[in-house]
Amino acid sequence: MSNELLKQISSKLPKQSNIEIPPKVFLDMEGEYTEYIEGQSLTARFPVKERYQNPLRAMQGGMIVAAMDNTYGPLSYMVAPPSVTTHMNATYIRPVTVDDKYIDVTATVIETTKSMLHMRAEVKNVNGELVAISQLINYFVKPS
Repeated sequence: MSNELLKQISSKLPKQSNIEIPPKVFLDMEGEYTEYIEGQSLTARFPVKERYQNPLRAMQGGMIVAAMDNTYGPLSYMVAPPSVTTHMNATYIRPVTVDDKYIDVTATVIETTKSMLHMRAEVKNVNGELVAISQLINYFVKPS
């Protein structure tokens, strides 16, 4: 993980927060932040591990969604008030196979409204082919 990029991401987090970046599950998945475009998008790379395979030896859809969620979350904290996911969908286009060494997930802000954050994500394989897409809606949490 790029220490410089991690510092940049951490500097965007709300002051005095208990937000943990990177989250433990991101570390478990051996993710790496590779690009942040100020206020617009975050890209992370995740290795494709044998233990993530389904019975057909393709990466299990839930692991692809976990990679997307681990990219959406940090981006949401950098561009908007703290929020929770209210809706997330995923559409799978092609399998992530044993030949793929990694996937790249790019989460992008679509729109921020008074109470919600709308984002989308694209997942690409090692050849740059689109393997999955997603849309997400987060609702802003009111301070307690």
